[in-house]
Amino acid sequence: MRRAARILPDRHPVWALDSAAGCGQPSAIMVDLRPVGYVIGLVIAALGVTMVAPIVLDGALGDGNAPAFTAASLFAIMTGWLTAVACRNSAGESLSIRQAFLLTLGIWFLVPVFGALPFMLGAPGARFIDAYFEAVSGITTTGSSVFLAVDDLPPGVTLWRGMLNWLGGLGIAFIAMIFLPVMRVGGMQFFRTEGFDTFGKVLPRATDIARDLFLVYALLTALCMAVYAMVGMEPFEAVTHALATIATGGFSPRAASFTGYSAPILYAGAVFMLLGSLPYIRYVQLLRGSARPLWRDPQVRGYLGWVMAGVGSVVAWRVATSDQGLEPAFREALFNLVSIMSSTGFGTGDFPVWGGFPAVVALWMGVIGACSGSSAAGLSVFRVQVLFGALGAQIRRIHAPHRLAPVRYAGRAVDVDTMDAIVLYLGAYIITFGIIALLIVETGVDFESALFASWTSIGNIGYGYGPMVLPTGTFVEFPDVAKALMILAMIMGRLSLLSVLVILLPRFWRD
Repeated sequence: MRRAARILPDRHPVWALDSAAGCGQPSAIMVDLRPVGYVIGLVIAALGVTMVAPIVLDGALGDGNAPAFTAASLFAIMTGWLTAVACRNSAGESLSIRQAFLLTLGIWFLVPVFGALPFMLGAPGARFIDAYFEAVSGITTTGSSVFLAVDDLPPGVTLWRGMLNWLGGLGIAFIAMIFLPVMRVGGMQFFRTEGFDTFGKVLPRATDIARDLFLVYALLTALCMAVYAMVGMEPFEAVTHALATIATGGFSPRAASFTGYSAPILYAGAVFMLLGSLPYIRYVQLLRGSARPLWRDPQVRGYLGWVMAGVGSVVAWRVATSDQGLEPAFREALFNLVSIMSSTGFGTGDFPVWGGFPAVVALWMGVIGACSGSSAAGLSVFRVQVLFGALGAQIRRIHAPHRLAPVRYAGRAVDVDTMDAIVLYLGAYIITFGIIALLIVETGVDFESALFASWTSIGNIGYGYGPMVLPTGTFVEFPDVAKALMILAMIMGRLSLLSVLVILLPRFWRD
């Protein structure tokens, strides 16, 4: 494995000379994109190689869809290889902060283009906007879909959808552990000392982190597959569901998702969705023999506590207002609320019609999301806990103006820069949520469907609701412009919003 590029403070940019002026003076500033293109090319080529799995599956079953995957695979490999070759003279160079932002955005906007090719060249023969929507939804681990009758898709396509979830979950976990703390996005720099520098003594190279992260991710996936099969799920469904579960992705090979499955399967799904939404850095520590950081992590305790509170309140409400028994109510609430808070997107058919109170609880749990440093999305438990801590500190200052009341998290004081970044992220999240919802309404979508479309896209939740969604369980009826807005929101939510918005600032392009 290549050693991951180090991220350094911004180097001097490449100056573009104004040839028309003939004076050789710099007239504009450009960023050296060769290191970015080199890595993106390798990633695209690697994506093409992973298409071998559905090629073999469809070829073995003889369903006629293998040629489409073969063409898509060859095109991705050749395009990625040629791009990497064209930029190879920059191989091994350290990335500047600016290049790190562009690399992150380039991967999450461009890789889904190639991931969408099998959906266009073969079954289901989708248009580009629908195929790209599906690929973005998969790679961002959102789980929203515009495909009808997914039960009838060729097995290779079903496997590819699960693989997109799995690859995206692994990718965002790696970015959350290494890139976002260094890029100081959304308060994640708080984990640069705790997670990155501390690990520097144990895992001095990013390749070591990547290796251990991949091992943990693969072991959790294999365990999930085995448990699903043991509790009665068909082998192929166990494989595809496990890929999406650990990635908190939500792509199911069944249009009905988990509706109709037995109680043991629902409980197993809830457990593994919880495991997939915990901080992966804690698993790496656990793998190296240290379990204490996992149990003492305030994110983990807070996350599990809020899940218990949400499930308990909904179960009590359901038992009091219906004739449903305690165990079925607990099972349905646990599975669906864990699915929403972990931003997975699996569901059972009964829960969306339970009424207003469960919908409000689910809405807030989806906004909060799961743990930072996992494949899950949302505001994240860490940011919400810090915001609550800041609120408490402010109340104490009002009561005792001369008292020092620093905001503390995990026994450490939260510095001003981190606090400012979290507040900025919260403001950007609320504003973006509202703007996306209003823009979707302007495309002709009813307000309720637009509100939940914005919620599910920015939070990478995958749970659809509203008059335009419920008849099909998908977003296929949305206008193309609304789908494009959801695509943008999914990528923004996946990359903590500010990673996308920062490139709109003129200062980003200046030295």
